Amino acid sequence: MEEVTTLAHEVIPVVENEPVSELDEILWRTWKAMDLPEGYRAEIIEGSIEVSPTGRRHGVLINRLRRALDAHLVHGGHAPYQDINVMYRRKSWIPDLFVAPRDLDEIPDEEDLGVDAAGVLMVVEVVSPGRRNIERDRVRKRREYARADIPLYVIIDDIDEGGAVLILSEPDYKKATYKEEHRVRYGIDAVIPAGPAKGFTIGEAITRR
Repeated sequence: MEEVTTLAHEVIPVVENEPVSELDEILWRTWKAMDLPEGYRAEIIEGSIEVSPTGRRHGVLINRLRRALDAHLVHGGHAPYQDINVMYRRKSWIPDLFVAPRDLDEIPDEEDLGVDAAGVLMVVEVVSPGRRNIERDRVRKRREYARADIPLYVIIDDIDEGGAVLILSEPDYKKATYKEEHRVRYGIDAVIPAGPAKGFTIGEAITRR
């Protein structure tokens, strides 16, 4: 049975057409100059640069998901992607996976460092252990993706009471939140409700340990 829940998160209003701040410009230049060792990634999230590693379980889940999504989307004009920067107003995120047009040249960012968030239709994050990792995916990235008006945000969360998939939809970019959320425990299929991946299920074949 599908469950609905609310994750506590602060609402930070967005001012339409607000100029990019000096801090954002400094972070942007610093991020572009970084040279990280293999296995680490850097993102700009809510006014700070965050560096994080990727682990085995994390990689296993995302690769299962990508293979399944490839099959689901094979006859359409969209595809799943990994390890590519999603750009929005001097912010840079590297979702664990995202769905966008099959031809990414349709959605270039202005500096050719990744893709523009305006063309991204779904993002997926797999939550890693650790308080800061959990808070990043459940709270801060939730706000950032909503601000960018990304239609669907899917969180695959091993740490949520034995495991759950949270599907967030209907972004309100001005309030930096998603209006709709559905939480499904591991063992029950979570179904993507809209977009190119509509009808795709995240179930035991992907979340099994």
